[in-house]
Amino acid sequence: MTQWSTKNIPGTPLYKAVENFLQDQISAGELAPGDLIPSEPQLAESLSVSTGTVKKAIENLVHQNLLYRHQGKGTYVSRIDFNNSLFRFFSYGTHSGNPVRIRKQTPVRELRKGSDKICQRLKVEPNTDMVYIERVGFREDKAVLVEKCWWVADLVSGLEKEEVHIPDLLYAVVVDQFNLPIIRSEESLTAEIADQATATRLGINVGDPLVVLHRLTYSKNNQPVEFRITRGRADSFSYRTEIR
Repeated sequence: MTQWSTKNIPGTPLYKAVENFLQDQISAGELAPGDLIPSEPQLAESLSVSTGTVKKAIENLVHQNLLYRHQGKGTYVSRIDFNNSLFRFFSYGTHSGNPVRIRKQTPVRELRKGSDKICQRLKVEPNTDMVYIERVGFREDKAVLVEKCWWVADLVSGLEKEEVHIPDLLYAVVVDQFNLPIIRSEESLTAEIADQATATRLGINVGDPLVVLHRLTYSKNNQPVEFRITRGRADSFSYRTEIR
């Protein structure tokens, strides 16, 4: 459990110490997405600081979108926003620039043993049972991406069953039906060429360029719960940002 202390942070403003303390609790999953945090007077009393100090710390976290205020109800931990994912750089709009919804199909979901690499990434013992899910994303009738997901089976027992409906956003069913909080994710973006299996799924040629997104998803206490690889057609990729 995150311990409150100002002894090891000389020179740090007190409001910043409170801000860091709350941020550490969120990162560790002690405060999970959707949780109501204690009121400002309660936090001030428990941390032996002024309400003004707590207020400034909370305002900073709201500005960072880690917390949000609900008028008349209190302050809550924000839910993870996958709109900020690197996945947003896959462009699926029409030629006129209008966005198009990606419809996903799930051709494969099954229990299987995790490889050494997957188990290492998820910090579990070798040969741990995984729920493996493979999904194909379509823009209209054109396959544009393939997702391969490995979940620690003990945490989502039954997700492999056909009767469990998987919506386009897989995390929705994990949070709502399996009560597994999704706290954060780490992502990296690379490129590679299509192998036979991916080329077949996407209707492209072996050797065609792909953009690859690796994602490691965490629940409470920094516990990795999912490793995902998304391979998308390079002709559906664009990058645009604003530097200020």
